[in-house]
Amino acid sequence: MTKPKLRIGLIGTGFMGKAHVFGFASAPRVFDLPFDLELHTVADITVDAANRAAAAFGFAHATADWRRIIDNPDIDLVDITAPNALHKEMALAAIRAGKHVYCEKPLAPLAQDAYEMALAAEAAGVKTQVGFNYLCNPMLTLAREMIQAGELGEIRGYRGIHCEDYMADAAGAFTFRHDPAGGGALADIGSHALATAEHLCGPITRVMGDCVTMIAERPDGKGGSRKVEVDDVGRAFLRFENGATGSIEGNWIATGRKMQHDFEVYGTRGALAFSQEHFNVLHYFSTADAKGRQGFRRIEASPDHPPYGLFCVAPGHQIGFNDLKAIEVAGYVNAIAGKSAEPFNFRKGLRIQTLVETIQTSAREARWIDVK
Repeated sequence: MTKPKLRIGLIGTGFMGKAHVFGFASAPRVFDLPFDLELHTVADITVDAANRAAAAFGFAHATADWRRIIDNPDIDLVDITAPNALHKEMALAAIRAGKHVYCEKPLAPLAQDAYEMALAAEAAGVKTQVGFNYLCNPMLTLAREMIQAGELGEIRGYRGIHCEDYMADAAGAFTFRHDPAGGGALADIGSHALATAEHLCGPITRVMGDCVTMIAERPDGKGGSRKVEVDDVGRAFLRFENGATGSIEGNWIATGRKMQHDFEVYGTRGALAFSQEHFNVLHYFSTADAKGRQGFRRIEASPDHPPYGLFCVAPGHQIGFNDLKAIEVAGYVNAIAGKSAEPFNFRKGLRIQTLVETIQTSAREARWIDVK
């Protein structure tokens, strides 16, 4: 039986654009999706760049004008991996055209922008997705299940961290990530730490933030320099609705760290520990183990942790970053078909941006703030 087509237009061809394409290419070969996915048109800043991307990624068409994707009635899904400041304009245009929208995080530079985007999508009835694919890891699914099943008992504490070193070099150029509107380590990667914290432990209700700029100026690419006004390190103490307390950190100058998206969860009956740098492993401590036999045990990802088995039939062989994108794409495509809820829609993207801005405000005012 022939499946209906879901035709995709991609805006932006950088690292995350390529990762999205891997997801679109892999998901139909791993999952039984309700649509055949067609890579229709890709947009980049110049015709040459777009043509190269089309040839490399397998798109049928290329353009230097992203609006042609919006205006094309054949395209069903608009995928936005362009710089953060462009997300709102592009997404709202796609929503007005009645298209589903898949947008990389952060959803928008400001929570007010994200709010407008979420309202527009909900009013139009289109399906949306924000790129938080770390949450698609079967080990995070297992951790969430264990917490919700009470295997850790009452949750008392949480630590989350997302550290990398891609901004550690003070000679590195000023980029769009340094834009005062929505830029900074907390927004860029601390957002992942916040998403994971709420995914595992539920709503955050109060925050106390501390945001620090360590590199005051960066080269502007024109022989001069630009002042940096965003944080290189963003931290926050947290209080959760369930009574637990904790902390998160987003740090893009953490020398030597490539992908330290880690968490620790402490309960009255057990604890969990995880590192994205070894993300096929979850460590579990149980107080039920006999004295003298207690310690963190290593749980290896395996076919017992869906959907790992769709990628590999054997435990310990491991899945990778692009597989997480395929899982994210599959969940979103099923939501478009009405088979499941949206995994992480614009409303959830708004929630993360609200948390980021509340922490930033707390840092400026040096006080605890309730999260609205």
